[in-house]
Amino acid sequence: MNGLVLLIISVAVLAAGYILYGRWLCRQWGVGELDKPTPAHVLEDGIDYVPAKAPILMGHHFSSIAGAGPITGPIGAAGFGWLACTLWILVGGIFFGGVHDFGALFASVRHDGKSIGEIISTNMSKRAKTLFLIFAYLTLILVVAAFASIVAGTFGATITDGVVDYTASEANARVAMVSLLFIAIAIVFGFLVYRRNAPMSVASVVGVIAIVAIIAIGMNFHPIYLSKDAWMWICGIYIAIASVTPVWILLQPRDYLSSFLLYAMLALAVVAVVLARPDMGSMPAVNTFVVTNPDTGAGNPIFPVLFTTIACGAISGFHSLVSSGTTSKQLDKEADAKPIAYGGMLLECVLAILTLCAVAYAMSWNKANPDSALSGATAIFGGGLAHMIDDSIPGTYDILYTLLVLTYSAFCLTSLDTATRLARFMFQEFWLDASKGETPENVTGYKKVLSNMYVSTGITVVLGVLLGLNGYEKIWALFGSANQLLAGLGLLAVATWLGNIGKNNKMFLIPMGFMIIVTICSLLINTKNQIAVISAGGADWGPYVQAILGILLVVLAVILAIEGCMTIAHPKKNQKV
Repeated sequence: MNGLVLLIISVAVLAAGYILYGRWLCRQWGVGELDKPTPAHVLEDGIDYVPAKAPILMGHHFSSIAGAGPITGPIGAAGFGWLACTLWILVGGIFFGGVHDFGALFASVRHDGKSIGEIISTNMSKRAKTLFLIFAYLTLILVVAAFASIVAGTFGATITDGVVDYTASEANARVAMVSLLFIAIAIVFGFLVYRRNAPMSVASVVGVIAIVAIIAIGMNFHPIYLSKDAWMWICGIYIAIASVTPVWILLQPRDYLSSFLLYAMLALAVVAVVLARPDMGSMPAVNTFVVTNPDTGAGNPIFPVLFTTIACGAISGFHSLVSSGTTSKQLDKEADAKPIAYGGMLLECVLAILTLCAVAYAMSWNKANPDSALSGATAIFGGGLAHMIDDSIPGTYDILYTLLVLTYSAFCLTSLDTATRLARFMFQEFWLDASKGETPENVTGYKKVLSNMYVSTGITVVLGVLLGLNGYEKIWALFGSANQLLAGLGLLAVATWLGNIGKNNKMFLIPMGFMIIVTICSLLINTKNQIAVISAGGADWGPYVQAILGILLVVLAVILAIEGCMTIAHPKKNQKV
């Protein structure tokens, strides 16, 4: 199939899903039926609860949920064939991921902007909340470690025996310079909009011009050549500050301005597909039902591996943490929930489809150019799209590749500081009992210390950076399963709440059951593989940790699934509407 035809069909299907199914969900849940302000207004504190206009919040939400997922997922799953990947992206996005993200945001807004953990506490039990928060926090630490490593990798110079290879490091130095300048203009943007009341339209135009200017500066002036490890600690300092800084200073403006880069990347990708019309035939429609892992030799069956590999492009548990963590605290009005959460998820599906087109083109390119083959997610996505355009408009490859890598880095950096703030929320909530009205301000003793946002942020950053520096890759194989378990539990949490208040929750039942089954099967397969590695002898700590955590996560999934299903079968009364 022609890649352009695939893209047109996919966009049409996703648009129909947004209009028809999204509208139906609003009616079933009663979105906007209560005439009262959102938590962003009621609980406004100038730090976490700050109302944001829809375009600004969409920039934050989309940038945060996207990360590297919709790019690395389809690339990793390409071995199963483009048709299998496409069907999961479209069906998953409309009926699984969109429902999950939208439901999590809506439920959080109706629970005073609280996280999924507090929704579980209110609608299931405090024990379920405790288990969920521990699991979610550890998952976020892994996210912080991975994304910090990815960002540091896109910034870090190539250094051999203490000598910098300036030629090989130039692209990374450009990305690093532009990213640093980007943070500076974001702070200025936030100050002008929120403290000088600059019109959003004028500020946006000036912001876009500033983005173009800093890209031009970074392309020609990039004197910073630091190692990846040095950038890891710099990223740690940055996310520590970003996690406790009022959202209007950095998070909102940076993510809003980042969204222009992200939309530009989507536009470039569409132009690339239109110009090149890649032949999807270079990647079989259905290649195989079992892909062999080149590192372990183990077979990865299409079920459940496809559904844990393509996560962010179809459904991802991390999204429920974003929806109920940062986005819900900034939602200006309830009617904005559908375009931001449901629409943001479907836009991510478009990016996943574009990535499949890039993979198909990269496969053709690699066959024709084995000496300069594209390998790795960054090169396959950025290089594939850049070559598509460069073939029609020669001489554009270098600047396009730099822009695409910059945008990829912007995705990861946004997800990184959002994940840190989310982990800080989770850590604080763990020590507090909301049913007793406990807050970081009114508790005493050890709770006062551990729920302090500076202490919780410091612990999170140190754990994340240390794991990133000391081999997070050894346990990264667990992330796909852990992330999809989060998705299943997020669906479960919203379903229990809707059932408790007498609303239709049937649209959650099949996605919830499917994702929990996928998770358990995936964890069991991974645990079996790790035990085989351990039995062979010579294993380091990675397989042991994966095997132990895999078993614990299966137990966690079963306990919470049973408790959730009992709540759904016997709804509690008088829950918050």
